[in-house]
Parts: sequence; structure tokens; C-alpha cells
Amino acid sequence: MSGPSVAELRRVAQPAGHLERRNGEHWAGVLYMRQLSIYVTWLMTKTSVTPNQLTWVMTVAGIAGGVVLALPGLWAAVAAALLIQIYLLLDCSDGELARWTGQTSLVGVYLDRVGAYFAEAAVLVGLGWRASAVLPDWYTVLGLAGALGAILIKAETDLVEVARAKGGLQSSTEASVGQFRSGLLGLGRRVLSATKFHRIVQPIELSLLALAAAVIDPFTDGLTATRVLVVACFVAACLQVVLHLVSILASKRLA
Repeated sequence: MSGPSVAELRRVAQPAGHLERRNGEHWAGVLYMRQLSIYVTWLMTKTSVTPNQLTWVMTVAGIAGGVVLALPGLWAAVAAALLIQIYLLLDCSDGELARWTGQTSLVGVYLDRVGAYFAEAAVLVGLGWRASAVLPDWYTVLGLAGALGAILIKAETDLVEVARAKGGLQSSTEASVGQFRSGLLGLGRRVLSATKFHRIVQPIELSLLALAAAVIDPFTDGLTATRVLVVACFVAACLQVVLHLVSILASKRLA
């Protein structure tokens, strides 16, 4: 079956400026995954697979990563990290396939967001489960609480667009995200963003941190490194829920 060349596909599926989006592209996508995903997308153009079907598989991979992470042992952490990489790969490829085929849709956007919700929550729950000596214990609770925090952070972002739509306004622009009514608040946000501490609860970074913790654990008292990571995720999620809400209310995104 004939199809586009990789170069032709790249021009449409990865248009100029797409990888430079301020809030739309993960660092791992820019660094390496977009170099791989275009070949997966090229293979998909030779099949009847739809972008939404890829998104469903992406979601399953993300949830599976969290489930596998809950299992004991180093190899479980390795497998979980690999599953989350597959999640990221398909997260890149489904959009590329949609742009090539012209099958972009609100359903696709919705499914992509749902997949991100599930993946973040699954990895945090799996990490808390992994850290627990007896089920359930406080590490299980902290993992669940961290997952709830991650979902609330995403909900705070998405509810901006809900509020704007209900107010008859267009979607907020990337420029408005960094615009604050107070210069001091704007400076504070830039300082916090520079620390990148918010990434600790995101599935790509967290799966790699969980793998590092699994490597360290045998040299400590059993699960010490994993448990420290669970606590750090819980604290980071709680802080982000509050700070992200303040950031939104203090910005011009609701203006």
C-alpha cells in the first residue's frame, strides 16, 4: 500500500512552530520522542487505525504503567517506565495522524485529556501502592491523595476554558497564561516554574524517578527511597493545587 514519505508526513504532522509551543509540547517530545513518533505515525498511515483508536491505546498504556508500578521489584519499575514511554509515544502519534488524515475532532481532544487524567492518577496511585508494606497504609493514602491533587490541577486548567466558554469568550491564548495583574505574582510564578518542581507528579518524570528510587531501595532500608518519593509527590501536589489556583485567579486568563 502506497503512502506518504516520512518527510512529507513530517511537514503536515509536525508543522513549523508546533514543537515550540509554550504549553503544548512536553520536553521529552522535543528532545527525542517526536523523532520516533513520526515513524509510528508513518506506519499507521498504512493501516485503518484512526487517531482516536491510538488515543485509547495510549490511555491503556498509561493506566497499565501505574498498575505495573504497584508491583514489587526493580523489573516492575523498569516495565512501568517503558509503558509510560509508550504512552508518550502514542500521545505524540495520535495527533500527528489526526493532522495528516484531517480527522481532528473535539472527541479526539476530549479523549486525549481524559487519557492524561487517567495516566497521571494511575502512576501516583501505583507508586503509593508500591511503597506500602501493608495494604492499605499511609503510603497508599498519600498516593491516592497525590493522584487527586494531580487531577485537581488539571481540572483547574481545564475549567478556565469552561468559564470562558460560559462567559461567551474565546479560548485563552498562550500569551495570557503568563500575564498577571501583579508584577510580583508574575515574578513568583516565573521563579517557581524555573524550579520545575511541578513535574514530579507528571507521569513521564515520575516513572523515571520511581525507577531511580527502585534502584536505590535495595541499598537503604527496603523501600525508603520510594517512600520519600511518595511523600514528595503528595507535598508537591498539595502545593500545586493551591498555587495553581492562585496563579489562575491572579492572571488575565479569566478576563
